[in-house]
Amino acid sequence: MERLFPFVLRSRNLLVGRETLRRSKGRLHFVLITHDLSEKSRDAVLADFTHYPVVQHYMSEDLERFFGLRGTKVIGFEKSGLAQSIYAELKQHRLNKPEQPAAGPALPDAPEQPRAAKP
Repeated sequence: MERLFPFVLRSRNLLVGRETLRRSKGRLHFVLITHDLSEKSRDAVLADFTHYPVVQHYMSEDLERFFGLRGTKVIGFEKSGLAQSIYAELKQHRLNKPEQPAAGPALPDAPEQPRAAKP
């Protein structure tokens, strides 16, 4: 999947930092956090982005090597086919499941009405 990262830079679909991610929730596909992020910060990211998949993989040094981002531990990917491909390969490292809207009460099945015969 690292082979796709240069295309992310070229397409400008990378969102860097928690504050940028908060402002860009409408465009966000998923969030990637590093293993060296503190537990308190990790919990804060999980709380802030409950409606989005949060994936934990790589170290901050890896993000520097892949994206040229020094000291970055939280990045997001904008909605795109490229982001879908990357997320599909990182899905096994997902920390949360996005919240689904609550389903309403199940409606009872309506009894079938006999059909009227055609004249």
